[in-house]
Amino acid sequence: MTILPDTAYQPTDEELASIQRWFAAYDDDAGRRDVERMADLAVFPLNLVSDDAGGQGTSGQWDRERFVRTMGRVMGDGAEDITFESTRTPVFLGPAIAVVFTDSVMTSQGHTQRLRYADILVRRGDSWAFQTMIQSGWGDRLG
Repeated sequence: MTILPDTAYQPTDEELASIQRWFAAYDDDAGRRDVERMADLAVFPLNLVSDDAGGQGTSGQWDRERFVRTMGRVMGDGAEDITFESTRTPVFLGPAIAVVFTDSVMTSQGHTQRLRYADILVRRGDSWAFQTMIQSGWGDRLG
């Protein structure tokens, strides 16, 4: 029998704070619709897991160009910034891998939308980068 390593990793306070700082920067970039800067915070190819309009699970990968093009279209080019109020629950699988569950309220041009999603972040050097986005409703944009 093979004994697997203990993976019940407990992050330090600084590791938890580093995830919060990373998301604060990402939310700021998203709020300003700075899709290029958002892309700077990702690892490509970026994995996406979602479902489509038919209710079927789907997955795919985007390169940087596809991410910038799609997110630019989705976020629009409004003059008003987008605001986010988010509660995040990071689950560390190790010191360099975290799955972060997010419940968020996004407001843009007086319209409010609730979001629930998860991201897989990986540590690269002294910072984090997102490598996988998991959210319902993106499946028809994966092809």
